[in-house]
Amino acid sequence: MAAPQGRRWGAGAAGRRRLVLLSPLLLVPLLARPAEALVEGLYCGTRDCYAVLGVSRSASKAEIARAYRQLARRYHPDRYRPEPGDEDQSPRSAEEAFLLVATAYETLKDEETRKDYDYMLDHPEEYYSHYYHYYSRRLTPKVDVRIVILVSVCAISVFQFFSWWNSYNKAISYLATVPKYRIQATEIAKQQGLLKKAKEKGRNKKSKEEIRDEEENIIKNIIKTWYCRWIYNFNIKGKEYGEEERLYIIRKSMKMSKSQFDSLEDHQKETFLKRELWIKENYEIYKQEQEEELKKKLANDPRWKRYRRWMKNEGPGRLTFVDD
Repeated sequence: MAAPQGRRWGAGAAGRRRLVLLSPLLLVPLLARPAEALVEGLYCGTRDCYAVLGVSRSASKAEIARAYRQLARRYHPDRYRPEPGDEDQSPRSAEEAFLLVATAYETLKDEETRKDYDYMLDHPEEYYSHYYHYYSRRLTPKVDVRIVILVSVCAISVFQFFSWWNSYNKAISYLATVPKYRIQATEIAKQQGLLKKAKEKGRNKKSKEEIRDEEENIIKNIIKTWYCRWIYNFNIKGKEYGEEERLYIIRKSMKMSKSQFDSLEDHQKETFLKRELWIKENYEIYKQEQEEELKKKLANDPRWKRYRRWMKNEGPGRLTFVDD
């Protein structure tokens, strides 16, 4: 009898040891929180979106849309009227029901969102993954970023084109007022017989205003050809400026009219050319030197000193008690 009792004791001890070793594994499912498919804050919350609309999971888009329209008409806050069996439902609860119906429809009408929702129902244990997919779809822009970039680039290009075109027309209009270019353009127009066509008589006789406008357009077109040739030769081909072109750029930088620039002495123009003032950097240095030189002249000019002294001691705005 002793042996069997020992075997039973040994078997009981081994069983207890196995139970102790397996106990952590048995406690894991007990300690783990059971996964729930419907989570507050996601989609329809703790309500099933299919049940909210009264459709099955295999319902088509048309069936979902039909169920949504019926429930939206029923629970719309502006049209809600209690039906038999809804006496306990207040307008506020009807509004909440309408929002829930709208949320369910927004969830199920989109194929991608519906796939995420069905996956959440089938895999409730992937808790954080559902949160990620839900908020990534809600916060991601609806419009493709590539389309936004393309539209932005096109808009900037159109704006730059019209800005360039406006500057181009202003430059042509200005050149048409410069006597030198206007006379040259008029001579070219006469040589090509373009001005005679503008003054045709007979049935095609035009008024003075029409003739003047047409002649102006002819002159501008000739100047445009010259301007395009300038862009092609100097900006595209990189051809070096001639003396005439260099003086023209210098005059434009100095903001002087043609008559003012022509009134300058020849040695001044030669100085401009020697210092290569048609280059922007060289002109900025020259301009700064001229300003510094003017300041020195004014500082050493006795009349300027007297004027500054008068402005300091007796200039306008000074209070005195001397009777006039």
